[in-house]
Amino acid sequence: MAKIIQLQRTADAVTPAIVEDNWSVLRGAEGQPLTEEQITAAVQSQDAVLFPLTVWKSHQDLLAGRARERTGVWLAPEDEPGDAQPLFDGVAVVAVDFPVFRDGRGFSTAYLLRTRYQWKGQLRAIGDVLRDQLNFMKRCGFDTFAVRADKDIEDAIKGFTEFTVTYQASVDEPLPLFRRARAEVGARESA
Repeated sequence: MAKIIQLQRTADAVTPAIVEDNWSVLRGAEGQPLTEEQITAAVQSQDAVLFPLTVWKSHQDLLAGRARERTGVWLAPEDEPGDAQPLFDGVAVVAVDFPVFRDGRGFSTAYLLRTRYQWKGQLRAIGDVLRDQLNFMKRCGFDTFAVRADKDIEDAIKGFTEFTVTYQASVDEPLPLFRRARAEVGARESA
């Protein structure tokens, strides 16, 4: 079974851990669209499946009967994040596809899903996910990472420890460094 990296949250920390991945991503064969047979088979299966947003839009009636805990949706770079919001009650996982390393649209999609559209469930990065991106993906709101199959997941998990200080505001730290520093100084002066 495949492995993924999932952020484990406790009261004081967020720690990445390698866990079993029981989800499959429904995709067509290399460069080919999905067939009706593939879609029907995936809908009827008891497996945990991430369906493309385009399939959700065109087969809503078919997907409505699937159990939430084994149903997810994935967004391609060209998909509008707001189109996934009506599906939130029917899915356990929302995934964002990174078809190639250099395509960064998924970072914006994740940020919008977490901030504007208020997705609180699991947000997964799929596709060409590499060690160098993991910390930045976490900052944008991802909490689960399907590292590319030909990469060492044990090495990739180290990507979370390479930066100790963040400057910009993001999903995981709403205040930029200068405001956090100013707040610390103010707290020390008032004590």
